[in-house]
Formats: sequence, C-alpha cells, structure tokens
Amino acid sequence: MSYGGKTMAAPAAVSGSASASTIKQVKLERESELRIEVGSETPLKLRLLNGSAEIFGSELAPEIWLTFPSRLKFAVFTWYGATIEMDGTTETDYMADETPMVSYVNVHAVLEGRRNRAKTSSPNDSEASQGPRVIVVGPTDSGKSTLSRMLLSWAAKQGWKPTFVDLDIGQGSITVPGSIAATPIEMPIDPVEGIPLEMPLVYYYGHTTPSNNVDLYKALVNELAQMLETQFAHNAESRAAGMVINTMGWIESTGYELLLHAIDIFKANVVLVLGQEKLFSMLKAVAKSKPNVDVVKLQKSGGVVSRNAKFRQKARAYRIREYFYGLANDLSPHSNIANFSDLLVYRIGGGPQAPRSALPIGADPVANPLRVTPVNIDQDLLHTVLAVSYAKEADQILSRIPFWCSNVAGFIYITDIDIQRKKITYLAPSAGDLPSKYLIMGTLTWLET
Repeated sequence: MSYGGKTMAAPAAVSGSASASTIKQVKLERESELRIEVGSETPLKLRLLNGSAEIFGSELAPEIWLTFPSRLKFAVFTWYGATIEMDGTTETDYMADETPMVSYVNVHAVLEGRRNRAKTSSPNDSEASQGPRVIVVGPTDSGKSTLSRMLLSWAAKQGWKPTFVDLDIGQGSITVPGSIAATPIEMPIDPVEGIPLEMPLVYYYGHTTPSNNVDLYKALVNELAQMLETQFAHNAESRAAGMVINTMGWIESTGYELLLHAIDIFKANVVLVLGQEKLFSMLKAVAKSKPNVDVVKLQKSGGVVSRNAKFRQKARAYRIREYFYGLANDLSPHSNIANFSDLLVYRIGGGPQAPRSALPIGADPVANPLRVTPVNIDQDLLHTVLAVSYAKEADQILSRIPFWCSNVAGFIYITDIDIQRKKITYLAPSAGDLPSKYLIMGTLTWLET
C-alpha cells in the first residue's frame, strides 16, 4: 500500500515538497495519521517524542530514531495522540484525520476472540480448535498488504504467532517477486525492515502474473496449502493463531477463479474485501453455500494511491535489490564463478497445453504447463534471477504423480556468461556452495544499477 498526497485533500499540510534537510516536530491528534513519502535522494529519520504511535500495526519505541530509506511510503498512526520528530526531506507528508483504522482494529478484536476460543477448545475437535484463516482480497492498490501487516502485528503483540501467506507474485512481501511464500510472524513486523526471513517456506513460480502459467500457479498454491495444513496438524499453537493470506490484485475472469481457489484450498473462514462493492457482492453470494465463511467489506485507506506499470516494475527491481543488498545496502552479497557443468537449470512449463484429443493415442502434450525441461546455459540467462531448489534430483523439482514440488532455498542473479570458457558468474546472498545444483528459471529479470 502506497501513501501519497494525490488521492485526498489534506486537512493540514505539514510540508508540501522536498526541501533542505531540517528537523521538525509534528503533533498528531487522537485517531489521526501522518502519511509520508520519503524523498528520492536521501533517507528520513523519525522518532516518537511523546504519546504513542504505530506504523502499520507496529508500535514505535519512544526516543528511538528510525531511518527510512528513500522512496519508502508509510503512515504513522496514533490512537491517543503523539508528537513525532523528523529529520530529512519528504516528497509529501500530510495529516489525515479520517482513516478506517477503527474498523480494522475491530476486525482484529473479532479475530482475537476466535483465537482464544480455538486455544481453549479440545484438540480432538479439529474445527473448533482452528483459529481464524483470514484472506485479504481486493483490486490492485486497495491496501491489502498493509492491512495484512496490521493484523499480523496486532496478533503478534498479543503473544500469538500467526502464519503470513503471500500469494501476490507481482510484488512479493516476504521474498523476491515471482514467489509464493509463507512464514510465521513471532513479533510485530519491523516498520523499516519488514517481514522477517528466518523461516520462510518459498515456492518459485518464476513470473509476475499468473496468466503466464495458470496451472503451475494453482499447483504451487495447492502445495503450499498442503504443507501448512501438515504443520498445523502437528502444532496446536500455530493452528489456534491461524493465518493471514495476502492476495494479488487480479480479481476478474481467471483472477477471480484463482481467488476462489485460494479461499477453498486454504480453508479460509474470514474473507476481508477491500475497496470494491462488486467483488464483495460476488463473494457474499458464494459464501451462502459455505456456512462457516464470513465475508466482510472494509473501506480502503484514503492514503492509497494508484501505481502505474512503470512504478510497479521499479518496485520489483527494488525488492530484488533489497534481497541481495538489504534495505539500506547493509548486506554484502558474494560474486561466484561456476562451470556450466556445475549447475543444472530447469524451466517449468512451456506455453499452452495442446488438448489430448488433438494428439496421437498415448502421446503427451509437448507444451505441458507442469513439464520440467532443462535449459541450455547461454546468453539468454544473463540478468535472470534463478531459484535454488532444495531438490537433489531433477524429478524432485516437480513431480506430477502424486503432485509434489520442492521449495526453494533462495535466489541467485546471473551477472555474466562466458560461452568460450563455459563459465557462469552469479551473485548470491552469502558465500559458500549453493545448497543444490538444481536451479529454476522463469521470466524474472533484473538489471543491476
């Protein structure tokens, strides 16, 4: 969710544009928020002087400076009033006293009640001992990821460890775009660093839109849901804490079908609809046949702004760079050189699948969307992001009967291909050998600048 000053009139401007770096104080009245877009050139330092305030559900510690990198958008909200001090420049920062935060925290209170009931239920009662499984849906730029962060942070503040599931392959809240992932949230999410990466379960789809390979996207969602179901069956604490599922903004046609698929496969029992009456009406009608599913309409924040395709592309590039270098360039990735023979690159799928009726008897479709095929190492790999599979054999990358897919250990970035010497140079987050020689290629690329 992006914040800026273009979608609603600001009751009182704090500063309208970037200027020379200065220290200034801003007083926030109760149940108001300060919406900030950090300037494009320098970071912004911010601290809480008095009162209480939070950023996307995470409380600010008093008198502790936080440094927000350039271009970051966020909002500081207070329930009871606060004074904030800022040091640096902003593109925009303005006060807003009309927010949907009360309705959001009311949802949290209902979820909290469900978690408590699940915790005190008999473990033998699988339905009663299941905490809330919340799926957040809505069109692009409606604030889904931000609401997810709030619900997770508020739950963690109460001592729960909810599971965050990210199905938005276009941006990626947990790891690089092109992936679906899940991770337990044990503490309120850091306002600057974001989602922790200690224990994520990641599957690499390889593209930034499901339309590239719908069958593969559904198959990976199925695999992730099955893995989480297994974990919940053996962990009463995680089961009671439940999950919060963030979804993509494609809500029409095939996108809507994938949304219904996610609701079913994750057994979601709370559907939060942001920003669209039509989608709420459609899902409400579907829920009539699902007595244990509640569909709730929520207002999107006035701070949400629409982002064009160019902005999204840049945002993906920032996410990839952040994976290797850290949010504040505080990580040191390693450049490594390997022989072509040391690495095995595979691609999943190969375009639309021909109907079996059009093929000879017994023949398999050539372009099967779940087919794993080897990729020759050549210049086409330059600037691609490859996933490092945990697979120990090629057939472990993805098996169709029964379906099973290996999750990934991390990602590498191809910086050079030397055809004559048969050498490949890649950037990895850490030194040492890769966990596996089996790599997965999609269409995700990045041009390091």
